[in-house]
Amino acid sequence: MSDNLILEKLEGVKQRFIEVGDLLTRQEVLSDMERYIALNKEYKGLQPIIESYEKYKLALSNIDSTKELLATEKDEEMREMAKAELEKLNEQIPEMEEEIKLLLIPVDPEDEKNAVIEIRAGTGGDEASIFAGDLFRMYTKFFELKGWKAEINRFSEGTAGGYKEIVLSVSGDGVYGVMKYESGVHRVQRVPQTETQGRIHTSAASVVVLPEAGEFDVEIRNEDVRKDTYCSSGPGGQSVNTTYSAIRLTHIPTGIVVTCQDEKSQLKNYDKAMKELRTRLYNLEYQKYLDDISHRRKTMVSTGDRSAKIRTYNYPQGRMTDHRINLTMYNLPSILDGNIEEIIDQLQMAENAERLKESNI
Repeated sequence: MSDNLILEKLEGVKQRFIEVGDLLTRQEVLSDMERYIALNKEYKGLQPIIESYEKYKLALSNIDSTKELLATEKDEEMREMAKAELEKLNEQIPEMEEEIKLLLIPVDPEDEKNAVIEIRAGTGGDEASIFAGDLFRMYTKFFELKGWKAEINRFSEGTAGGYKEIVLSVSGDGVYGVMKYESGVHRVQRVPQTETQGRIHTSAASVVVLPEAGEFDVEIRNEDVRKDTYCSSGPGGQSVNTTYSAIRLTHIPTGIVVTCQDEKSQLKNYDKAMKELRTRLYNLEYQKYLDDISHRRKTMVSTGDRSAKIRTYNYPQGRMTDHRINLTMYNLPSILDGNIEEIIDQLQMAENAERLKESNI
């Protein structure tokens, strides 16, 4: 990609940056909260590109001035210093251009959202539930490392430990953009706790990561939702089975049912359930976007195919293999302790490479 083409694209971005900044000061935008939020989000998203643009433009300007100096300077010591500076600048330019190319790729607008994460036991009976619990622990440790906040919406415990199902909401900086890579079927190979003869079994659990819908992303009419209350079950103290704090919401047009019993307060459970319902309705449309991506990309790193086997955790070998990018690592205990950042970084790099091909930048 030539300097001129990069500068042309960046100049267009800068004009939009200035335009959005101006719009954010106008009264008609300030009085329209939905539009203000959207523009403010766009403005923040453009800032890193503008910062890189200014650095890149300065580097090109310094190259021109250094070349001029070399053309006129007679002092040999000054010329040697200028040559060294020019060499350093020329080495920086390709790195800057690669960074800018990545920044110019259209981002998924959902990446900055919080997420709703579902972990469900799959094939493998009790061992699958135990493994679902292991995945929940792994993610919880990862959330702590990232400084994110996780709240459990509902869960169903396995008979031998772990979870048949657990659903949680995770909030923080760009949660969905990171966690979307975890959607799919996770497979474990190990000797189960219930196995007496030491044989290795294969079990599975599925993970679904949904971008959490904001207040303005989807409108839900009150008449379309049926609300039911019931007694909560499981841990919770004296209020369990004595107060109707648990909430079940049914969206009549789609048949989507959401429940929440994690809080002692019916109002808090209702708020959580409504947030999840809004997210599930929003994702009916978002799924179409994911399906379109899956038809065009080879590795299917972050697509809508949530039934695909994405990763294997092999305990006897201490190995983790991510099948989408053929990544194998032999530090399974560390990974299960929440250190999955390196895996996600590799997945993001693979996806960025495909997006670069698509964008023709």
